[in-house]
Amino acid sequence: MNTLTIPGVRKKIIVPASQIVRVEAVSNYSRIHFADGNKILTAKVLQWFQDMLPQEMFIRVHRSHLVNRQFVKEISGSINKIAVLHNGETVSISRKNKKQQITYRQQGF
Repeated sequence: MNTLTIPGVRKKIIVPASQIVRVEAVSNYSRIHFADGNKILTAKVLQWFQDMLPQEMFIRVHRSHLVNRQFVKEISGSINKIAVLHNGETVSISRKNKKQQITYRQQGF
């Protein structure tokens, strides 16, 4: 099982990667959204998460969003593409990543 150790102020948090829905960049911090609805803010940049999480499970769809493929319900929109997640949230897909739509679909995204 893939786990991620997130360093915190007082202690380290160990979470299974499969429970992370998405990671959102917030300046020099990142907000982690979990499957159970909880969120935490950590002093790590989004690139750190991209390097630490399994690449076959997570994809960077926007400069400020890293998404777990398991939680993507569909990709919608004709001009401005968005990823609709199983929990009802939506995440914009950048223009650069729109060109990779075919790749996303081939990889089950």
